[in-house]
Amino acid sequence: MVKTGLVLEGGAKRGIYTAGVLDVLLENGIKVDGVIGVSAGAIHGCSYVSEQIGRSIRFNMDYGNDWRFMSFRSWLVSGDVVNAKFCYHTLPEKLCPFDNAAFVKSKTDFYVVCSNVETGQAEYVQCYDMFQDIEYLRASASLPIFSRIVKIQDKKFLDGGICDSIPLKAFQSLGYDKNIVIETRPQGYQKKKFALMWLVKLLYSKYPNFIKALENRHKMYNDELKYVEEEARKGRTLVIRPSRLIKISKMEHNLEIVKEMYELGRKDALEKLAEIKAFVAK
Repeated sequence: MVKTGLVLEGGAKRGIYTAGVLDVLLENGIKVDGVIGVSAGAIHGCSYVSEQIGRSIRFNMDYGNDWRFMSFRSWLVSGDVVNAKFCYHTLPEKLCPFDNAAFVKSKTDFYVVCSNVETGQAEYVQCYDMFQDIEYLRASASLPIFSRIVKIQDKKFLDGGICDSIPLKAFQSLGYDKNIVIETRPQGYQKKKFALMWLVKLLYSKYPNFIKALENRHKMYNDELKYVEEEARKGRTLVIRPSRLIKISKMEHNLEIVKEMYELGRKDALEKLAEIKAFVAK
């Protein structure tokens, strides 16, 4: 049996594009066997699994300008640019409830990508209960420099996108042969070398494997873009990406721009809806 999957790139606030695409999929009853998300892709992907249409754009619009949501003030106060208590407990448990019961019952498997700081390798963690596994979600979205290292059991993690930004190949190795890849950059984008390597080397001097991963991230990312294109030409992958460039910062506080990015995701998904349905069905 061929298993279908969703591969969700990250991108901080840029990831709201993915939320727009996912809402269109849910509205049209498009289900897959598994989802793998990186950083913001994982944050929005879990709401797809729990089938909560509109949840991602709702909490972004309602709390996007709350300093605890994502800001330099949060970084200075808590050590994390994304306030851990507010975003991973107060929001999903009280302010914008996450339907964990629906997530647990879902037949769609859910994986989060985390970067192991000590090994410099990506780890692919299957989450069965988001309230119990929430630290993996936090780890996947914890930006280097601007977040504390997340310690889970005997491992140390940071942003999953450092070691595997678009984990198509990894998901294929887990048995998902037919995948929809949602990217958050327009076609033609190429990543450049990380500009703050001097600071990375200073802050993570104890973790040479992680430093190496960051040094090589742009090569890894661009190679993954090439692989996605190759798989799309073979018909094993369907790619959805922004049809035009919207200038949106990692910590965008202009809610009109955030909404515009979300609406672009909806528009692009709707324009490809027939193609998506045919791809999933075949």
